[in-house]
Amino acid sequence: MAKIGLEHVDKVYPGGVKGIDNLTLAIADSEFMVLVGPSGCGKSTALRSIAGLEEISSGTITIGDRVVNDLPPKDRDIAMVFQNYALYPHMTVEQNLAFGLQQRKTPKDEIRRRVTEIAKMLGLEDYLKRKPAALSGGQRQRVAMGRAIVREPQAFLMDEPLPNLDAKLRVSMRASLSQLHERLGVTTVYVTHDQVEAMTLGQRVCVLRDGKLQQVDTPQALYNAPVNLFVAGFIGSPAMNFTAAELVRDDGPAAVFAGYKLAVPDRAVEARQGLDGYVGREVILGIRPSDFEDAELAEPTWPRMTVESSVTEELGSEVQVIFAVDAPAVQHASISDARADDGEDGTIPLAGNKTLWTARVAARSRIRPGSSATLAVNTANLQFFDPASGLAIGHPAN
Repeated sequence: MAKIGLEHVDKVYPGGVKGIDNLTLAIADSEFMVLVGPSGCGKSTALRSIAGLEEISSGTITIGDRVVNDLPPKDRDIAMVFQNYALYPHMTVEQNLAFGLQQRKTPKDEIRRRVTEIAKMLGLEDYLKRKPAALSGGQRQRVAMGRAIVREPQAFLMDEPLPNLDAKLRVSMRASLSQLHERLGVTTVYVTHDQVEAMTLGQRVCVLRDGKLQQVDTPQALYNAPVNLFVAGFIGSPAMNFTAAELVRDDGPAAVFAGYKLAVPDRAVEARQGLDGYVGREVILGIRPSDFEDAELAEPTWPRMTVESSVTEELGSEVQVIFAVDAPAVQHASISDARADDGEDGTIPLAGNKTLWTARVAARSRIRPGSSATLAVNTANLQFFDPASGLAIGHPAN
């Protein structure tokens, strides 16, 4: 096991395009770190740079106590797991697992011991004599992971290993990965564009955009306290609802938008240093779908919004209520970039300068499509962003 460090790392491609832009990141010994962001954000480039598959333009990369900038991949004592499995088709599962150890001249008895142990750990004992073509996608991915684990490296580097699996199997493999990390305690760097995968796997999550580090923190901290509009829009599913709003003070602070007025608790203002300075000014307001509830089931103190329910999606454990607010979609590059992988350009705009929002309410809600509904809002969790910079107002990092 080893810590991994990147200090002021740049990767510049021909033509001046930056794959990584001044990236500084410390990954602790035995940590499971996830690199996440939309396509082209630099996450795979960062991983390949740690592995030695990409030559960095400047900066320092360390694995353990060694600077590895000039070391070839084979000397970095890491193991990679790829999206395409990268198994040898002419070899059996047993031979695939043993191959890396054979290349390192490991004694035969030790190879046999390790292969047997890993096959048992991953539930592959019954498939050792099969070739990859006779395996399912999930079994092939387990073999690919086993081939990395059997080497007992200082670190695992995983480049989107699960997208080829079906949805149910991805959930199962995520659980298996978490259990494996808990058992082995090996430093792991995992790349994905799927923020749900990132949130469920990572002890900490590093959010990248255009090669630059946006925020690195625990999944819950990213969700509750995003540092800027990009992180707020990228983390969370369904995505955060955004609107331009005016911050006013009558009997107390309130956010005014689209004919609604949501009182903001004093403690929420106090927790966001500098928010008072925006009274009388426009801000970008963010409300998570999970901070709505059917008013009939909610805290009586929460402010209410009366809306017209356009669509309801009953998901068993919850109901998603989709409704229009009478405000144009927020036009900001950070929101557009955060939605890029979903094929959306920010929040969905409608005719007449209206925008679709999503609320997640309890499964026992009686809200139905095409009807008027009253939603309650937990305003203690409202997010406020500066319209010019896109930074979260009052975030400690800003």
